[in-house]
Amino acid sequence: MENFRQESDLLGELNVPVNAYYGVQTQRAIDNFKISGQLLSSYPEFIKGLAYVKKAAAKTNYELGLLDQDLYFKIAETCDELIGGLFHIEFPVDMIQGGAGTSINMNANEVIANRVLEKLGKNKGEYEFCSPNDHINLSQSTNDAYPTAIKMGLLQMNDTLVKKLIGIVEAFRAKGEEFHDVIKMGRTQLQDAVPMTMGQEFEAFAATLEEDISKLNNNANLFVEVNMGATAIGTGINAPIGYATLCAKNLAELTGYPVISAPNLVEATPDTGSYVIYSSAMKRLAVKLSKICNDLRLLSSGPRAGLSEINLPPMQPGSSIMPGKVNPVIPEVVNQVCFKVIGNDLTVTFAAEAGQLQLNVMEPVLSHAIMENIHFLCNALETLREKCVVGITANKDVCLNMVKHSIGIVTALNPYIGYKQSTKIAKEALETGKSVYNLVLEQNLLSQERLDEILDPKNMLTPHNK
Repeated sequence: MENFRQESDLLGELNVPVNAYYGVQTQRAIDNFKISGQLLSSYPEFIKGLAYVKKAAAKTNYELGLLDQDLYFKIAETCDELIGGLFHIEFPVDMIQGGAGTSINMNANEVIANRVLEKLGKNKGEYEFCSPNDHINLSQSTNDAYPTAIKMGLLQMNDTLVKKLIGIVEAFRAKGEEFHDVIKMGRTQLQDAVPMTMGQEFEAFAATLEEDISKLNNNANLFVEVNMGATAIGTGINAPIGYATLCAKNLAELTGYPVISAPNLVEATPDTGSYVIYSSAMKRLAVKLSKICNDLRLLSSGPRAGLSEINLPPMQPGSSIMPGKVNPVIPEVVNQVCFKVIGNDLTVTFAAEAGQLQLNVMEPVLSHAIMENIHFLCNALETLREKCVVGITANKDVCLNMVKHSIGIVTALNPYIGYKQSTKIAKEALETGKSVYNLVLEQNLLSQERLDEILDPKNMLTPHNK
């Protein structure tokens, strides 16, 4: 018992580790919610979001005359410590829990209160001098502080995700420039289509991912509208007049994000629409990223019996039975991350739909799904960039040989000999094994000089007049 202190709440007394900055309600959450194994401490941006919210709330309460200066300063100092990365181990609550986030809100309230007590020269748990509820949670409810903290955390996490996305866009674009003169066959439905350059292919990878930068940022901008001051259901009970607007202003100054107070706090309190649309942007990114990884695996298939147009960096032996086999393990793992992101988006959808009346109690699993997705995507994008994309090389001769022997180049003859004659040539080439080039000459459809001009791969890469 020397290693514990006793704290009490509505349900009675409970032992809490004597040196813990968290208190009784956090301890109950530890005991009750052994669910995912992913703790609040796994998501530092969320903890920082909580600290920003508590600091903004304390500043607002001080400015409105509800909190004395000394206590406000010590609360603010403690929040700055959390923002700086200290005491994150003191947030051991599982991310998935019942109670609509009350355990996480109280975890923050208790840690800040006990750290303030330490600054005041008091013992942990002497809450008459600084209370988790009466001082740290002053003018707040879990129902406004918790979702606002989620949004502040997601804004920070989105910044990181976008940086990782920019990094891989630049990597693909660099490869596009490197491969600008590598002629290859384009394919549709896995069949030969028309020639292109590998540079065009990799630039397309860059362009499609670049589109998602603005999508993520635009959707994340919805997180700047918060419901601080709504307290329990949006009516503002126990919050002073002017609190909502002033708290949003203070939060904007502290975070650097353009935070504003929601125009209708009753509507904003149960609303989870911003999470849904942001999650959908991540799903869109995951779908496109997975498609690119499929392409990389196809283009590198072989090395002798596949396309073998590109070489992926060899990362590890690929088989316990087949000597010399090397697998495309990096695109494979990114594919799997994308599947997880797509599945988590469905979780977000169900959680958002499950709200009733004035509150959505499913925000813990909703926020966890989104934060897990961002965490996974950041790691996947960096892994794909560093361990795969930057090291890709092209098999230029293989690509060119495929173009020369492809039936697909007959498409370029359509404007000159007509679709019907081109079809006949293609069919005969398939049946006889002869090249399109030789068949056109044999049948005197075009002169060799004209044919060479038309079928020059470089003349088939962009629009041009006949």
